Amino acid sequence: MILRTTLTSPFGRKALMAAHHLGLIDRLEIVHSDPREPEDDLRKDNPLGKMPALVLPDGRRIFDSCVILEYFDHLVGGGKIIPADFDARIAALTLQALSDGIMDAALLVVYEGRYRPDALRHEPWLDYQRGKITRGLDALEKTMPDPAVVSVGTIATASMFGYLDWRKQVDWRARNPALEHWLDAFSTACPAFAATRAE
Repeated sequence: MILRTTLTSPFGRKALMAAHHLGLIDRLEIVHSDPREPEDDLRKDNPLGKMPALVLPDGRRIFDSCVILEYFDHLVGGGKIIPADFDARIAALTLQALSDGIMDAALLVVYEGRYRPDALRHEPWLDYQRGKITRGLDALEKTMPDPAVVSVGTIATASMFGYLDWRKQVDWRARNPALEHWLDAFSTACPAFAATRAE
């Protein structure tokens, strides 16, 4: 299987972390992609030009990270990172949606600084995105998941924290110290978190 991503994509890290955790990493060829490059094969494998994209041996293309994680869970028999129990499944998927939403907002903050000229930068838009991040973090702090359970939700949450640490859209460690303790505990329970850290 070919996984198109970068080491710094938080959504790509979700896929890599799941692959490590499930013992699938040796079945993947990791191909660096550049979503800004019109000729990159990423756009052929995902018409949206977003990472990650998974190319199966039979030529099928799977995207985005949520679908890739579901596919990986299926490959190993199911019920490993997507719980079989309905209530646990809904909780894990909702946590994934929250963490993915925080990552989306964090990416938009980065893109505003990277692609928009200073004179056109719109602070109310940045405040709006940072508000999503901080509200999401506050919600997580009120209902922290068990850090010993590795699921699509906790994988997404750890990937989100890794991205916030790297790009520093908000100082989450100072704002939400209980979440820092959660990440420490999760990284102990899931060595794939450290294995997927971009150097």
